[in-house]
Amino acid sequence: MLYYDTEMQQLFKQLGLNDDPDSIDDFIEQNKIYTHELHIADAPCWSKSQSDFLRESIYYDSKWSDSIDELDIILRN
Repeated sequence: MLYYDTEMQQLFKQLGLNDDPDSIDDFIEQNKIYTHELHIADAPCWSKSQSDFLRESIYYDSKWSDSIDELDIILRN
């Protein structure tokens, strides 16, 4: 299990996902992104509203953008 800071847990909560560390680990293992051409918001694991949230958060450099960038890196490793 990786260590997740409270910001990552809050991001999962904001996305409507389980935010406990075991659930985050499971999500990451089940939803790896294997191509660098795929934008995180376009990954098939997201609903339309989750995808829109991710895209807008990155575009507007919202308070979530750092956590989204971190999640993007984790999903690709």
